[in-house]
Amino acid sequence: MAAAVATVQRPEAETVEEASNLQWPLPPEHRPSGAATGPGDGEEAPVRPLCKPRGICSRAYFLVLMVFVHLYLGNVLALLLFVHYSNGDESTDPGPQSREQSPQPVPTLGPLTRLEGIKVGYERKVQVVAGRDHFIRTLSLKPLLFEIPGFLSDEECRLIIHLAQMKGLQRSQILPTEEYEEAMSALQVSQVDLFQLLDQNRDGRLQLREVLAQTRLGNGRWMTPENIQEMYSAIKADPDGDGVLSLQEFSNMDLRDFHKYMRSHKAESNELVRNSHHTWLHQAWDIRKVLRLTGLSPEIVELSEPLQVVRYGEGGHYHAHVDSGPVYPETICSHTKLVANESVPFETSCRYMTVLFYLNNVTGGGETVFPVADNRTYDEMSLIQDDVDLRDTRRHCDKGNLRVKPQQGTAVFWYNYLPDGQGWVGEVDDYSLHGGCLVTRGTKWIANNWINVDPSRARQALFQQEMARLAREGGTDSQPEWALDRAYSDARVEL
Repeated sequence: MAAAVATVQRPEAETVEEASNLQWPLPPEHRPSGAATGPGDGEEAPVRPLCKPRGICSRAYFLVLMVFVHLYLGNVLALLLFVHYSNGDESTDPGPQSREQSPQPVPTLGPLTRLEGIKVGYERKVQVVAGRDHFIRTLSLKPLLFEIPGFLSDEECRLIIHLAQMKGLQRSQILPTEEYEEAMSALQVSQVDLFQLLDQNRDGRLQLREVLAQTRLGNGRWMTPENIQEMYSAIKADPDGDGVLSLQEFSNMDLRDFHKYMRSHKAESNELVRNSHHTWLHQAWDIRKVLRLTGLSPEIVELSEPLQVVRYGEGGHYHAHVDSGPVYPETICSHTKLVANESVPFETSCRYMTVLFYLNNVTGGGETVFPVADNRTYDEMSLIQDDVDLRDTRRHCDKGNLRVKPQQGTAVFWYNYLPDGQGWVGEVDDYSLHGGCLVTRGTKWIANNWINVDPSRARQALFQQEMARLAREGGTDSQPEWALDRAYSDARVEL
């Protein structure tokens, strides 16, 4: 408070001096003889002081009064400032009611970084590690796909594999039958509507390739034309056996028979959509290299999915797929669903980017294939022509447009979404369709670093704000389970 008093010393002195010099004109009966009677009388009228020299309005009293007033006002202002900043202090909890009445504004997120491809084969020099140059090469423009050799050292690759083995790997699954049936029932779509959805060429007949294009999941079994005809025969859906269903034949089919058939036929490992084993390393590595490579904010990268490590044994594969699902009104992103406050039947992975690391050299096969990379046009139905299904990485990997051979330490990365023209996420890029070719000899180890971004800019901002609040209030215990692995919290890989 001494500082506050010091700041008002000069104004006090000026005010007191002005107040003590205030004077009124004397009334006529008290004027000395010869005094002017008013303005213009030739002489300035004598004046008397406002108060008697030793009265209540004396200079000393007035000085004390003004000092008291300034001290009082200074204390009031200091108290108001103290209350204001105390209420704004993050360490104090104003209570749920106060937080509801004064919600924190959701920050506006800036545009997402997106590397330009320039042209296929274009190379640029970058430094993701101090004092060491790396070269990024453009592999395709549709999707926007890049390769960076030597991104990881051999030691880093071996350590990631070792940590995954210590943690233990589990068989990779696509979608359990129970969840699939529940999701299908939640759609509440009539069989006529479902027929029209499958009938992409609108000819009133369901060809095998139209059905195959929509049966990528099911119970995790990869459906071939032979599988579809087997099922038709078992549930008596195709009386004439021509492999084509009319609207009437489809309407007569009981979908429960379809689910029952799928449950009763357990798929072998080579019949699965994905034949591999995987685990997650939540805090077992340092993401600084990925931050420098992508140019994205730490909030986005650090709050994304943990590192997935995958092992493909001999005979392992992953049929062609896209890493992100489209976000419709009926779906929501898995990573932001907790803050969305919305009730929807489906959730999907919203993966803005995929960064894939090759952790070893593969003796035979195991390439990453992009079947339609840099195609002039994209048509889902053109993926299946006659007996060739370009999505089938066991049979037709060699027919894909682009294949990347696994090379230990190399990273490839691509964008799963097109830009929306406003610096954010647009539609899913269909050209990002990719798969893991059949491993014919040896074992293949890879790691996936998916970077999650919600196509809703506001929802992503709310998610980041809420995660920051949880970190401030509760520390690591408040983080979602997928963002934390306490068993390996002290083990780190310098990437």
